[in-house]
Amino acid sequence: MKNIKIVKLKVIKILVLVLFVCYISESKAQFSDLVQLEYSFIPKTKSEDQYTRYKLALNYPLKISEKNSGYLFFGTEFNRIVLDLNDSYPFDSEIFRTINVIDLKLGYSFRMKNPEWRVGLLFAPRIASTLNTGITKDDIFLNGVALFTRSRTKEKGYEKPSTLILGVAYSATFGLPIPIPIVRYSREMCEHWSYGVGIPSANLTYTFNEENNLRAFVNFDGYFANIQKPLTVNGESVNSISLSVAVLGLGYEYSFTKNLIFYINSGFTLSMNNVLRNEDRDKVFVLDNMNAFYLRTGLKFQL
Repeated sequence: MKNIKIVKLKVIKILVLVLFVCYISESKAQFSDLVQLEYSFIPKTKSEDQYTRYKLALNYPLKISEKNSGYLFFGTEFNRIVLDLNDSYPFDSEIFRTINVIDLKLGYSFRMKNPEWRVGLLFAPRIASTLNTGITKDDIFLNGVALFTRSRTKEKGYEKPSTLILGVAYSATFGLPIPIPIVRYSREMCEHWSYGVGIPSANLTYTFNEENNLRAFVNFDGYFANIQKPLTVNGESVNSISLSVAVLGLGYEYSFTKNLIFYINSGFTLSMNNVLRNEDRDKVFVLDNMNAFYLRTGLKFQL
């Protein structure tokens, strides 16, 4: 039994790691997004239950050095997650009907002596909670990342542009005092085709023209949050809730202008796990683990 519990704990830690790496990867990309509005939707299979998320992200880059192209980044992101649970459950689901995830981001990026490489440092405290009352210490998670990015562009003489990202990340939600590696590589194959591989996503993109592109993707989505008013389920106290989703789908982007972009990602979940957890993050109750339709759409204003 002890060995089984250790294996379960390792699986939970891997889940939290995946969600954190998703967050870090999105944060890195969103530093070029000054404003982003997004809507996500997952209906529960064979049920009226559904998951909805509304997101607003704001970022502001400030150039502080011409010599090494150094930038400070200030950002914030607010996610409002609504779990509309209409099925019958052996507990009061209204306690965690709404979940709030609030990120504050402070980053610094500069070019190394080799102009192909940049260093990015990000400190990103997060509040992830039902916020039934005021903010408590259990609602706060400290995260950080260091990234090294190599960009090879046509302007630098490369026929097929590529980007390599190497880094390490740390999250208080992971439960281990060690950095976690991050690796991602993307490349243009020819005039219209490009690809990206790594954690937490892989994609194959076809670019029609400057305004339109279509891509096939596999990526992860989800969250981990504190429940401020613990409830008893199956004789155990529940203190947190998590959702992990692996999605296979198609995405489309349309550029109204060089800076204003509309996007929509639609597909089907390859795996889904919405779980109530105890203080040790062991699984207590599964809200949903059946694959379902997935929709994510929004607008972003980029640099």
